[in-house]
Amino acid sequence: MLRNYLKIATRNLTRNKVSSFINIGGLAVGMAVAMLIGLWVYDELSFNNYHNNHEKIAQIRRFGTDPNTNESRSSESLYFPMGKAIKQNYSHLFEKVLMAFWIGDHTLYNKETKLPLSGEFIEDGVIDLLSLKMLLGTSSAMKAPNSIILSATTAKALFGNSDPMEKNISIDNRMPVTVRGVYEDLPTNTRFAQVDFFSTWALWVSSNKWVKDCENSWDNSSFNAYVQLKPGVSMQQATLETKSYFKKYAPKEIEDEVNKYKSEIQLFPMDKWHLYSTFDNGQPTGGRITFVYLFSIIGMFVLLLACINFMNLSTARSEKRAKEVGIRKAIGSEKSQLVLQFLSESFLVVILAFALSLILVLLGLGWFNELADKEMEIPFSNPIFWLIIIGFIIFTGFLAGLYPAFYLSSFKPIEVLKGKLRFGKFASLPRKILVVVQFTVSMILIIGTVVVYQQIEHARNRPLGFNKNSLLSIYMNDPAYEGKTETLEREFINSGVVTSVGYSSSPITQTWSNSGGFIWQDKAPEQDSDFAMNTINYDFFDALGSKIKMGRNFSRTFSTDSTGLIINESAAKFMGLKNPIGQIVRLENSSATLQIVGVVEDVMNGSPYEPVKRAFYNLDVKSVNTNHAHLRLNPNFSPNQSLEKIQSVLKKVVPSAVFDYHFLDNELDDKVVQEQRIGKLSTFFAILAIFISCLGLFGLASFVAEQRTKEIGIRKVLGATVANLWQLLSKDFVILIIISCIIATPIAYYTMNEWLQKYSYRTNIPWWIFIVTGVAALLITLLTVSYQAIKAALMNPVKSLKTE
Repeated sequence: MLRNYLKIATRNLTRNKVSSFINIGGLAVGMAVAMLIGLWVYDELSFNNYHNNHEKIAQIRRFGTDPNTNESRSSESLYFPMGKAIKQNYSHLFEKVLMAFWIGDHTLYNKETKLPLSGEFIEDGVIDLLSLKMLLGTSSAMKAPNSIILSATTAKALFGNSDPMEKNISIDNRMPVTVRGVYEDLPTNTRFAQVDFFSTWALWVSSNKWVKDCENSWDNSSFNAYVQLKPGVSMQQATLETKSYFKKYAPKEIEDEVNKYKSEIQLFPMDKWHLYSTFDNGQPTGGRITFVYLFSIIGMFVLLLACINFMNLSTARSEKRAKEVGIRKAIGSEKSQLVLQFLSESFLVVILAFALSLILVLLGLGWFNELADKEMEIPFSNPIFWLIIIGFIIFTGFLAGLYPAFYLSSFKPIEVLKGKLRFGKFASLPRKILVVVQFTVSMILIIGTVVVYQQIEHARNRPLGFNKNSLLSIYMNDPAYEGKTETLEREFINSGVVTSVGYSSSPITQTWSNSGGFIWQDKAPEQDSDFAMNTINYDFFDALGSKIKMGRNFSRTFSTDSTGLIINESAAKFMGLKNPIGQIVRLENSSATLQIVGVVEDVMNGSPYEPVKRAFYNLDVKSVNTNHAHLRLNPNFSPNQSLEKIQSVLKKVVPSAVFDYHFLDNELDDKVVQEQRIGKLSTFFAILAIFISCLGLFGLASFVAEQRTKEIGIRKVLGATVANLWQLLSKDFVILIIISCIIATPIAYYTMNEWLQKYSYRTNIPWWIFIVTGVAALLITLLTVSYQAIKAALMNPVKSLKTE
C-alpha cells in the first residue's frame, strides 16, 4: 500500500512541475534556514561546554545596593585578600578557588620573534579547572612560579616545528618564563578561546609592585576569581552559603562600606557567562540569550512560511483532484487511507526538500560561519543529530501536509461525481489568511532588520568627544619605553607623519580604572559614585582633538598642574558644579587635594550604547605612568607611509618593542560588531523569508490565472484591455498585502521598541520605515504577480474558450 502511495505521489509531482518546484524549492530553503539557525542556536547554547566541569565552575562577583537610589549593582572586580579568605572559610564548598588577573594584551619574546598575544595570569589549577587537553606537559605544569603554557597555535608561531618544552621566553620583555606545557587550541565557543597563553599568578604578583602592595589591602579591587564546586555541592547551595561573606568575614577597614551598600557575594555560573552577560539591577537578565530566542522564532517562522506554500498550493489545486477523491471513495477507500495517501505525498516532498536543503547548507555553511563569526560543522557522526533530523522531517511533513490531507479527503463522492461540488466564495479564505500570515511575518522581519541597522548607525554616529579619523594608538607594554616617551614624541613629530602625540593610562574608548570616595564643595550625601580615572600628558586632548568647554587644558607654563584635574561634562553635571573651575576635590581620609582647571567635552569611554561615564583626568608630567600612545597622523601622507615611518622611529628609539597598534575608527567599529552581525543575519533571513513568500505567491498567481482562463478569454472578446485584466488578477493579492501591512506595523513597532529599551543610548523608530516597507512589499507583490497576470492577459482568447 505504501509503495502504491509513493508511486501516485511521484506521478503527481512530475505532472505538476511548477507547483512541485515551488513546494520542494521553498521547503528546501525554509529547512536550510531552520538548519543553519539550529546550528547557530546549538553553538550558542553549548558555549563553554568544552570544559568538562562547566556546570560546576563560577566566577565570584560583588553585589551591593545604593541606599540613596536603591539601585543594585554587580561587579566582577574583587579585592586581592578575598581569594585566600574564601579558600579558608568555604573549603567545604569549593574544590578550587583561583585568583586571576584580566585577560589582556601582552607580547611574547623568543629571541628574534616578538608576538603580540592575549594571555591570562592565574593560580595553579587552571589546567584541571578548564579541562585543557595537554599535548605536551602535565596538569602540574603551572606549579613553578615562572611557568607558562601555550596554545598549540602559539607554540607553533614561536618555535615552529621544534620542541618548545623547557624553552625560555619572556612576557612583555620583563617577565622571564619557561614553557612547561602546550595545550590543544580551544574552540571558538568558549570564553577562553581568545587566550593564547596562561602564566602564573605568583609571577604577576612578584613582577608588579602595585599588585604586591594589594596583597593585604582592601583599597584596590582590580582582580577576579574563579571557583569550582566540590562533588555533591549544588550551585544554589554554594550561592546561598557564600552570600553573606562580607557580613561574616569583612575586615574593619571596609565595614562601613559593607554596611552602607549591603555588600554580598554572587556566584555567576559559567553556563551563564555568554548568554546572560547583561546585568539589570545587579542580576544577570539578558544578553545573547535574546538573540537565541529571536533567531529560534525566526527559524520557526521561515519554516512555517515554506509549509504555508505547500498548504496553499495543495488546497488551491484541490478542484483538479476532486474527481480522483470521489472515485476513490466510491470504490471503497476510507478517509484514513486518503489521508495517508496525501500525507505520503507531503512526506515525499519533505524528504526531497531535506536532501536539497542539506546540499544548500553544505554549500553555504562556510559563508554563514564567516558571517556569524563561528566555526560550526554539521555533526554527521552524532546520532542525536539524526534523531533530531528524523523528528524534524516528521514534524515538517505533518505541518505541511496535515491540513491539505484532511481538506482533500473530506469531499463527498456523490457531489464530486455529479459535478455538483462547489467551493463557494469562502473556499479560498484559508489560502488568503495564510498569504497574510506569510507577508506579515516577512514584513516584521524587514522592519526589524531596518531598525537594527538604524540603531547601529545611531551608535556609530554618536558624538565621540574626539576626532577618530587618522588617530592611531600604540600599546606600550614593554619596560623599555620607560623614560623614552618624550624622545618618542619628538621623533614621531620630526618624522613629519605625526602632528601630535598624547599619552594615557587607559585606552581612549575604555575605562581601566575607577575610583570613588571623592569629596567636593556642597556635595550631597547621595552623590556617592565611581569616576573613571585616566592619567594623561599635556598633549592628550590636543592629539584627540577634544574641546575644552570651560577653563583650560593642562599647560607646561603652570607648575601647579601636577596637582590639577580636568573633569568631563558628565562629571561636572553629576557633581552639580555650575562654576567648577578652581574647585577642590579630595579623597576621603586623605589630605591630598586636586584643583579643577578645566572641563572637557565627554569622550566616549565605554559602550557606544551607554551614557559616557563620569571621568577625572589627572596629569602625569613625565608620562611615566602611561602605557598608551595616541598619534594624530598627518593627512598629507598615506596610511602605509605613516605606518612605515612610525615603525622605523619605534625601532630606533625602543628596539625591543613590538609595533602593536590599532586605528581608533576600527576600534569603534569593533564595539558595534555584534549588532552588525545580528543585522546581517537578520537581513539574510528577511530576504529568504520574502523569497519564500514570493515563491508561494507566484504559484498561487499561476493557479488563479489558470483557473480563470475562460473568464479572461470572455473578457478579452468583450473588449477588456491587458491593463484591465492585469488589474483584475492583481487586485486581490494587493488587498492581502495591505492587510499584512496593517497587522505587521503595530507588532513590529512593539517588538523593536522593546528590543531598543535595553540600550541607554538608542534611536527612535521613524514612521517612514513602515511606509517604505509597505510600499516595498506592494512592489514586490506586483512584480511577482504581474508575470502570471500579463501572461494570462496576452493569451489568445480562441485557445482560452476551447472546451476539452
